[in-house]
Amino acid sequence: MIVLFTDFGEVGPYAGQVKAVLARNAPGVSVVDLLHDAPAFQAKPSSYLLAALIDVFPTETVFLCVVDPGVGGDRAAIVVEADGRWFVGPDNGLFEIVMRRANSISAWNITWRPESLSASFHGRDLFAPVAAMLAKDPAPPGDPIPVSSLRRADWPDDLAEIIYIDNFGNAMTGLRARGLGTKTRLEAGGHTTVRFRTFSDLPSGGAFWYENSSGLAEIAVNQGRADRILGLGIGDPVRIHDTCPDACPDT
Repeated sequence: MIVLFTDFGEVGPYAGQVKAVLARNAPGVSVVDLLHDAPAFQAKPSSYLLAALIDVFPTETVFLCVVDPGVGGDRAAIVVEADGRWFVGPDNGLFEIVMRRANSISAWNITWRPESLSASFHGRDLFAPVAAMLAKDPAPPGDPIPVSSLRRADWPDDLAEIIYIDNFGNAMTGLRARGLGTKTRLEAGGHTTVRFRTFSDLPSGGAFWYENSSGLAEIAVNQGRADRILGLGIGDPVRIHDTCPDACPDT
């Protein structure tokens, strides 16, 4: 299958045009819309988000990833293979966390070019055709490059920021919950939350954080929008407090 991860938004022609190219170049291959509201123009938080969402997909899946504020500039177009999954997109750090958490990694610089290449829409004209090629024949149309040339060694293993706001107003962080204790408090937007297992463990309107289905620490309000009630947005810092000042609630 080919999986789409972009910041195109849920409206407008862009995702549809990309899928038209995929249907033309790889007929019969399933196309999955994973996400079209990745943090706009922001490769760094998008990298942590992407890495958290890929585990449900089998090996040989091709991820077409477009968060590309440098489109048409001097950033390279690349293919990365990580633990048997393929990633096509810009060289701007978008695949850093996927690579960091993989056991086996290879990379290529895309040298293939279409007859017509828009300066502002490489997702449609360059990345989509390459993703279609990989879905049919896993031989990247480019030259192998050292993985080290792509790395962002200064990025942390976990990002203590809000990286995504979902349709319910829940605020995902770039922190993996397994690295946080049951008594850990998370502070964001001037509000501090304690850990609970799930929404029904609190009354309506209660704010908390929990381990979401992708393994990330997520700040939420039961039956409410955490982004509005707590004033949270993408990029907001998250402070980690290891224990509660008094007795923590039973989580």
